[in-house]
Amino acid sequence: MPKQETLIIPNEVIVNKIYLFRGVKVMLDSDLAELFGVETKRLKEQVRRNIERFPEHFMFELTKEENEVLRSQFATLEQGKYSKYLPFAFSEHGVLQLSNVLKSKQAVEVSIKIIDVFVQLRTMVLSNTEIRLEVEKIKKKVDNQDKNIEVIFRYFDELLEQKEKPRKEIGYKISKEK
Repeated sequence: MPKQETLIIPNEVIVNKIYLFRGVKVMLDSDLAELFGVETKRLKEQVRRNIERFPEHFMFELTKEENEVLRSQFATLEQGKYSKYLPFAFSEHGVLQLSNVLKSKQAVEVSIKIIDVFVQLRTMVLSNTEIRLEVEKIKKKVDNQDKNIEVIFRYFDELLEQKEKPRKEIGYKISKEK
């Protein structure tokens, strides 16, 4: 029996197929069908047959407006060239569930790769957030130091002004008349 070779899909290919809709990172049915090696029509059939496995936070159908936004981002998408049906959008959990209903070796391998990419993206976002927080702390310290330096210079200016004013003599004056 010949050994089946493992698909090698670069992370960049997957990352370029991840979109943000409704505040959720998702992948579209047509992109997933291509990666899983099935027709979009067949993928959607399996989803509809197993719809109870896909709650709204796993998968949702794009609205007409969302689909228009998607189409406008890609000038190459011509009207009528692609499906007349609205695309399904799958979250990270939906992608995993999709591999369970498709049940092919390729679907399982690709979904694992996709999940790994989602995890890497999440890790990058978290590390960027930590970096931003550290930068904000440094900015606050610098701002406070700037304010402190400003106060010091203001006091220094006040001291210089006081020295320039002639001082009144204090004490007893002895008259020189005798």
